[in-house]
Amino acid sequence: MKFGVVVFPGSNCDRDMYHVVTKLMGCEARYVWHKETDLSDFSVNDCIILPGGFSYGDYLRTGAIARFSPVMEAVIKFANEGGKVFGVCNGFQILCESHLLPGALLRNNNMKYVCKNVFLKTYTDKTQLTCKIDEGAVLKIPIAHGDGRYYCDETTLKALYDNDQVLFKYCDETGDITEEANPNGSLDNIAGICNAGKNVFGMMPHPERASEAALGNTDGKILFESLISKVLEMTVTFI
Repeated sequence: MKFGVVVFPGSNCDRDMYHVVTKLMGCEARYVWHKETDLSDFSVNDCIILPGGFSYGDYLRTGAIARFSPVMEAVIKFANEGGKVFGVCNGFQILCESHLLPGALLRNNNMKYVCKNVFLKTYTDKTQLTCKIDEGAVLKIPIAHGDGRYYCDETTLKALYDNDQVLFKYCDETGDITEEANPNGSLDNIAGICNAGKNVFGMMPHPERASEAALGNTDGKILFESLISKVLEMTVTFI
């Protein structure tokens, strides 16, 4: 699998993502500048990552300006053709603004920027991002955001559950979904979702910041292992 890590003005997790997918996962990758309009060197078996940060300074609304970057037209086309797209934190916000994912990310209910480790309960193992994680497993992953409160209307929420699109929910250390474990007021404690086609993924917590022993936490690494696992299986089968 080849990864493309999009770099917007204000991105600050692009190098972290690049390090994880190349040095830790051993995959090919390249940076994709926000003014690029051609992603033809990526196939549907590859993945484009929209990293965290403060694209365009978070002016107007988080992700709202980045959504109109030249590269996003190519990212939308790539996703619509079946390519994998993974947005983390600001990347999740951009995916919602681009309507590649439903709903929106609003200001945290406490009106504060929150940076800390949180616990996530895995709600499905039936996506390429979560296929190596047992359903119900609890992961410890850090968050760092001021606009992470997921919201959607009732019709969209029902569709998310009906189509098995909820990836993660905020929980406590034992896996209980509680109001106290919700760091931003997200609807139903939702921390990550995918699209109906299950090839576009978004989450507010940062798995790239929890993928290496040197950081004191490797819970996030399994998400990247999941992403590349099915491609490896296809390669082995083909050979």
